[in-house]
Amino acid sequence: MELRIVDPKTLEFKDTQDPRKIAADKTSDDALKASAKSIGVIEPPLFSEAEDGTLTIITGRRRMRTAIANKVKEFAILVKAADPLDNMRAVAENVVRAPMSPVDLWRAIESLATDNWTEEAIAKSLAIPVRQVKQLRLLAKVHPEILERIGQGDMPQIHFLRTIASAPLDEQAAAWEANKPKKKDGVSWHAIANALSRRQMFARDAKFGEAEQQAFGIAWCEDLFAPAKEDSRFTTDCEAFLAAQRAWLEANLGENGTIIELEQYGGPKLPKGAERIWTTPTAEDRIGYYIDTHSGAIKSIAFRMTKKSPANASAGGNASEDGEDVVQPKARPDITGKGMEMIGEMRTEALHKALSRPDLGDETLIGLLVLALAADNVTVRTGGTPPMRNLISKMVEGGKLTADAGLIRAIAVQVLKATLSCQLRYNGSGLAARIAGDAIGADAELPTMATEDFLPSLSRAALEKLGSGMGVLPRGKVKETRAAVIEQARETRVVLPQALFGLSDEEAASFSRGQYQYPAEPDEDENDEFSDAGELSDDPQDTPTAAASDPAEEDDEDEDHAAAA
Repeated sequence: MELRIVDPKTLEFKDTQDPRKIAADKTSDDALKASAKSIGVIEPPLFSEAEDGTLTIITGRRRMRTAIANKVKEFAILVKAADPLDNMRAVAENVVRAPMSPVDLWRAIESLATDNWTEEAIAKSLAIPVRQVKQLRLLAKVHPEILERIGQGDMPQIHFLRTIASAPLDEQAAAWEANKPKKKDGVSWHAIANALSRRQMFARDAKFGEAEQQAFGIAWCEDLFAPAKEDSRFTTDCEAFLAAQRAWLEANLGENGTIIELEQYGGPKLPKGAERIWTTPTAEDRIGYYIDTHSGAIKSIAFRMTKKSPANASAGGNASEDGEDVVQPKARPDITGKGMEMIGEMRTEALHKALSRPDLGDETLIGLLVLALAADNVTVRTGGTPPMRNLISKMVEGGKLTADAGLIRAIAVQVLKATLSCQLRYNGSGLAARIAGDAIGADAELPTMATEDFLPSLSRAALEKLGSGMGVLPRGKVKETRAAVIEQARETRVVLPQALFGLSDEEAASFSRGQYQYPAEPDEDENDEFSDAGELSDDPQDTPTAAASDPAEEDDEDEDHAAAA
């Protein structure tokens, strides 16, 4: 074998045995070009030479093209006599490759750093992002036993590794000792990361600027494991972050804006006599701003002040000692009409998220499209104008159905999203939407329901049943039980069993017989009866208003008066 120095641009050779018929992606070529420009080509291309002096390339075609692109004048190549193994060498050089372990790559980077290589120079030479170099160098902050496990190939997910590397070594050691696996078991990285997690507030949620940052002494750390284009700066000094947000908010309130405080359990507390608005606010409405103490983000809520109604002496309640009428609670279902509406909206959003998953199989997609024809809000007409012509026109050009499978798939998902709805209105799809959601695992997309907005729609019995499953004992008052459930579920997702997509046996049988119709939209009387029953004000001069309604508070008031009696 002979080493020759040639000008790659003028080198003449034959290329008859290239096993790579599909070119590498541009990103890989750019990485090779950058690495070669920084440190040169490490391994020379290999050629075979016939008796007449003709050269045939065996391996290193991309390296040759890279040298020409970098305008290299002198380039080393290896030349050998032709033999029957040349074709196998060409294939093996592309196949038999093993990537380095992340731990080995980290050790190599640390070795380069001790040789005075900067992170930028290392990244350029290895053709990897500087961000990846910084991420790997965080392994220096990982406890040795955890690092040894990672080196064995048991690599945690990026967000778990981020949490582990951010914690002090002594805390890592304690978490590993408490959660390290047995010999044949895998590591529960979730448990280790959960034991080491710390509260963080991110710069992307900050409204304040540099002035407030300096005034409150906030120092940003960078989350190197976050997506590259995302502002990943954060601070663990949550008190300073919240104070800076408050200072900015006080200085930047709009004309109709007002700062509202939080209730005991972290939810926004509207002013007395205020009614929350779920639709677009008008010019007369107010915007309340508050700071989410969990994330630090500034959030808003629209409300309007309601007029006080005359004393409701004919409400049918019992009089208290001060002469005010006490509204007696009425019998309630487990979930109010408003609660069912909220569940319908949650299900619809979860279903549409699940439909957007890229791993949705073609068979499943076809099955869902056929299923959608049986939805309550779909009418199949013959000879009429298809209701989705505008949507499907995107995949029909010149009267011909496109052959672009990706486009057809995208339109199919849009059609399903436009058709399948779990809402309790005229556009609800009924049980067909729930069957679809169950088929694609949309339960995983449902949001937590242990919130101040949703839990008041549960009856006392339903609330206590939910709490019992979470290890929360019933309290003396409904609002105390609700608060305990919210506190217990602060770091977890709680989904009411009745809100899951799966059908009961009775519903499934009814759907199969074609007899089931989705419940009609609850009328206003039902919601008013259970969700807006009114509550006595702390001020004896005030009268009950719909704005202060809370169905569970009725039980509280009744208990208080019963205790007083």
